[in-house]
Amino acid sequence: MSTTAQIIDGIRIAKSLRDDVAEQIRSWKSKYPRFQPQLAIIQAGSRPDSTVYVRMKAKAAEEVGISLNHITLPESATVEEVVSVVKKLNDDVSVSGILVQLPLGPHVGPDGERTVTEAVSPEKDVDGFHAYNIGHLSSRASDPLFAPCTPSGVIRLLESTGVSIEGLRAVVLGRSDIVGSPVTVMLRNRDATVTQCHSKTKNLPEIVKEADILVAAIGKPEFVQGSWLKPGVVVIDVGTNYIPDPTKKSGQRLVGDVEFTSASQTASHITPVPGGVGPMTVAMLMHNTLKSAERLWEQTRAIKVTRLPLDIKEKVPSDIEIAMAQTPKNITTLAREIGLLPTEVENYGKYKAKVELSVLDRLNHRKDGKYVVISGITPTPLGEGKSTMTIGLSQALGAHFGRPTFACVRQPSQGPTFGIKGGAAGGGYSQVIPMDEFNLHLTGDIHAVTAANNLLAAALDARMFHEATQSDKALYNRLVPTKKGKREFAPLMLKRLQKLGIDKTDPNELTPEEIKRFARLDVEPATITWNRVLDVNDRFLRKITIGQNPTEQGHERVTGFDISVASEVMAVLALATGLEDMQVRLGKMVVATSKRGDPITADDIGVSGALAILMKDAIKPNLMQTLEGTPVFVHAGPFANIAHGNSSILADRVALKLAGTEDGEDPSRGGYVLTEGGFGADMGMEKFCNIKCRVSGLTPDAVVIVATTRALKMHGGGPEVIPGKALHETYTKENLAILREGCKNLLKHIENSKKFGLKVLVGINKFSTDTPAELALIKELAIAGGADAAIVSSHWAEGGAGARELAAALIVCCEAPSNFKFLYGLDLSIEEKINIICKEIYGADGIELSDLARTQVDTYTRQGFSGLPICMAKTQYSFSHDASLKGIPTDFIVPVRAVRLSAGAGFLYPLLGDMQTMPGLGTRPGFWEVGLDPESGRVVGLF
Repeated sequence: MSTTAQIIDGIRIAKSLRDDVAEQIRSWKSKYPRFQPQLAIIQAGSRPDSTVYVRMKAKAAEEVGISLNHITLPESATVEEVVSVVKKLNDDVSVSGILVQLPLGPHVGPDGERTVTEAVSPEKDVDGFHAYNIGHLSSRASDPLFAPCTPSGVIRLLESTGVSIEGLRAVVLGRSDIVGSPVTVMLRNRDATVTQCHSKTKNLPEIVKEADILVAAIGKPEFVQGSWLKPGVVVIDVGTNYIPDPTKKSGQRLVGDVEFTSASQTASHITPVPGGVGPMTVAMLMHNTLKSAERLWEQTRAIKVTRLPLDIKEKVPSDIEIAMAQTPKNITTLAREIGLLPTEVENYGKYKAKVELSVLDRLNHRKDGKYVVISGITPTPLGEGKSTMTIGLSQALGAHFGRPTFACVRQPSQGPTFGIKGGAAGGGYSQVIPMDEFNLHLTGDIHAVTAANNLLAAALDARMFHEATQSDKALYNRLVPTKKGKREFAPLMLKRLQKLGIDKTDPNELTPEEIKRFARLDVEPATITWNRVLDVNDRFLRKITIGQNPTEQGHERVTGFDISVASEVMAVLALATGLEDMQVRLGKMVVATSKRGDPITADDIGVSGALAILMKDAIKPNLMQTLEGTPVFVHAGPFANIAHGNSSILADRVALKLAGTEDGEDPSRGGYVLTEGGFGADMGMEKFCNIKCRVSGLTPDAVVIVATTRALKMHGGGPEVIPGKALHETYTKENLAILREGCKNLLKHIENSKKFGLKVLVGINKFSTDTPAELALIKELAIAGGADAAIVSSHWAEGGAGARELAAALIVCCEAPSNFKFLYGLDLSIEEKINIICKEIYGADGIELSDLARTQVDTYTRQGFSGLPICMAKTQYSFSHDASLKGIPTDFIVPVRAVRLSAGAGFLYPLLGDMQTMPGLGTRPGFWEVGLDPESGRVVGLF
């Protein structure tokens, strides 16, 4: 019985699908204004048919709100050139989908086309042609990221009829990878019984006659006749064939693979050509592009760090044994987990990498995560575990609570590593790994700092020598030589001329007086503040005489060495906000004063560009991981008792953006950045707030103050704690009276933190000898003293699990807005600012400037440096300048021995008491234990 088939209106269904895509895009953008799907189409040459197809896709994209990036290449483009473009689009986070318009040039065969399509990332393969997607489509055990557009359109059209596919007999005519084979798989996956036919199939009409569903995709005009069809069959005609038609203006007519007139008398449903499958292909492309954009958007936001399990031993092994027993993730894996792109990561071996600063531009729109500084009470020489707390707490937040969390710590100096204090990787089951690489050369940043510092020192002495041994004319001719008949100033020379008020740019136009002013720095040797540096503890370099070789013609002077991490170059690295800012800061570094009383800078010497080159890689933060696989940024290492004692601004900023949230996103998705301030809160935290936060503009949300019974008992009157010597029983047995007295030190640090408007958590680093009564007393007194929470943490023995309670308290604390403020204004005089720190933070009665310090303060004020913040250089073992004064010293005056200028870093640093800028080795340094296992090549004995 013949019937008239119901027409499956592909135009209407495709429009409905496009409307749905457009509505979804509008919905996303209303919540996330930056959400913008983008389709990139690569076209080689200008074939008319390809151009028409691209125009159709462009029109549909504009209609639904998808931006189109149409990349045109010459027809002669090679496979390699096309692949190169594809790879760039793969790495471009703004691109949601990539489509290569085939065919390419006539010189590109099937193998070349396959190479190009396989180069497209499966995650952006919105055409669905990649072997990954085709393979997953063919497997019943998995789903592809994308199904091919035309086959997907076929299925949508079938579903629109209301006919259930399950259990029906389907026949597919065609076996192309683009339509026939994918449709066969998709029908089979919907439980149809499928027969796939092709040009070699025999008895085709008989096979077609059995079909409940017919999909024709063989490219033969009107090949299937109505007489072949089973009554009530659903016909999907994918064919696009042109046949002659003199009634048409073009002389031809578009028809399908099925003879429509006869087929429509037998079929129950049929697609027309045109107006059937064709519009669906483009609509499904828009759907896939939106799907890709949604997935990539979620991927860029979802920091899902895979936790590394810990093998916790009841008797905690040595730090290096624990570290060596853990197998770290490959650093590329960690980088991907935290949302870094491959182009933003520069590997240094398997387990560490540098991160490109371009990530800050990419994520500039994000709101920062929560910013927490980890500080401590006044420590013993053994340290109280701030680094261990930083790592343990980050493991708790990241590995156990699943919150995006980054630890930001300083790179250890080889001075303490081979001296007494040890490394800074943490300890026990809360460490940075690989800890041996962390504590040794890492990626060479400290070596770069050393080289840059010493280049400037060498340049200064060389300049003084040449000025002393040459006439004005000879000096000028060598500084500005004639090359190939031309004489011109170097760029930095123009900067110096501007500083001197000389507006000439032709070297031949300077007067003899101008030549003298330009060429002669006229350094006053007694004012030189620039020492050479070395990254070891070496007391015998504190004061040396240089220039003793006969070649220096008697130009000797007394100078000295500082440790590299105490250098201004290291401080510049830590405080720089970008590459350009670093070069400017390096150029501003003042090394001496001229005989005219003017500051002499690295720019004046002409060396700042070279310094920046030496530091160009060091400025990139280093990425490592904790024992539990959470991310750690290790960058810069300024000492806190000499310099400002904090890791870099750049590492913190990168971490805050990676842990941040998009506009419209639930704030609970935000993460945490734990950045460590060196030594007690009177040192690293005070400098973090007054110096680092001023430069960065970042606002901290809370401070965690690390306390131990050991240090508190020492401040309560316990015996001296000496490295290498067994602890007195006061520290291993319960003594509540001494502990109560010592808690006054903790309370002073809490009080000081509150002066900055910070939420204060006390993290009690638990030792095995601590008693419940001792721990309860510390908690009671801390809360009474103004702490927002006081929590016992056993992260050293248990890893992140031992810091869960502290992590939970930190999350609660950070929910309230920050009330952060600075301790002093920069408009105050140098002396007033020093006085405020000494009185408010240390509890001193006042300060006393030495004659030298007074002269230096007057000089810096006259030179225009009085508006800089203050970086106090003092002992870390007391609130005062005197390491022997424990607890809360009172009734003392702080002697300021000298005041040094770090114009590039942007602070003044007073030297209090007998503070040394080059540590010395003790009788029994830590290097005695260190060595290599000759069989494995592993480091042994390192902590």
